Amino acid sequence: MSEAAGALPVALFLILGFAVAMYVVLDGFDLGIGILFPLFRDEQQRDLVMNSVAPFWDGNETWLVLGGVTLWAAFPKAFAIILPALYLPVLVLLLALIFRGVAFEFRWVAKPRHRVWDASFAVGSALAAFAQGLVLGGILQEIPVQNQDFAGTPMWWLSPFAIVCGLGLVTGYALLGATWLMLRTTGPVEARARQLGPPLLVALLVFIAIVSVWTPLAFERVARRWFTLPNVLFLWLLPAASALCAWGCWRAMRRGQAVLPFACAVAIFLLAFAGLLVSNVPYLVPPAMTIWQAASAPATQRFYLVGAAILIPLILGYMGLVFWFFRGKLEPGQGYH
Repeated sequence: MSEAAGALPVALFLILGFAVAMYVVLDGFDLGIGILFPLFRDEQQRDLVMNSVAPFWDGNETWLVLGGVTLWAAFPKAFAIILPALYLPVLVLLLALIFRGVAFEFRWVAKPRHRVWDASFAVGSALAAFAQGLVLGGILQEIPVQNQDFAGTPMWWLSPFAIVCGLGLVTGYALLGATWLMLRTTGPVEARARQLGPPLLVALLVFIAIVSVWTPLAFERVARRWFTLPNVLFLWLLPAASALCAWGCWRAMRRGQAVLPFACAVAIFLLAFAGLLVSNVPYLVPPAMTIWQAASAPATQRFYLVGAAILIPLILGYMGLVFWFFRGKLEPGQGYH
């Protein structure tokens, strides 16, 4: 393997990781407000909750498409293992996103007979988040592979570990949703979000701690990565930074700040994502397939890298404009529908 051919999979892996991180953060907060939606009983409050993400939610899912296409085009061997191994949770994820999206659009035109769409919005958001956690848990708990093919049963992924990952992601998205409402709304909606934020933060930290202890105990390769020299001398910075961000988030919520709770919640997610990468790099299908083993032909990778270099700045520019145009807090009764 030439040096250039060896570097291509690394570059495309970074693009894949960037797309996943952007999706988790951006679609995370609008899934989060769907999870919290039933906790807002007043109709005007529900309208304000949905309007807080109306300009953003469909664009946020662009990153899910980019991540899936990157996995398929740049790492087809990993794609051919992960998708058959996790067909059911991936199917639930896609159907839940469809229900959530349809409910978002139909709720406004169906009024006053819109209760079914309220339920679809909340259930679709929660199911999408939980299914994403099941996919994450399935990948982390080591997909059964034989001769570079999936070798398990259709329900192999269903385990206590995957369920904990699913519940943890639901909780984390709910925290992102609560801090987003602190950032974007005023009045009773903001006050309710500030009530929900601290217990959600504590619950998320509990789930992070459980997964952080569970993975090295269950998987020797993870224990070796984190608790051997010289790794342990600098990897402790990740949990320390996470604890600092959690303290900052708690303090900012209690002080009534608008921007810092959301920024700290995002930082907690990104640090947790970095911890998962540290635990599993260079594997795409731990521990059976590395990024180099899963990579497509160099010509395909070069072609895709050029396309991604053009497309990603365009997506970032579009999203930056949208967030700038629709900046600021929404007052009760305001909206974009």
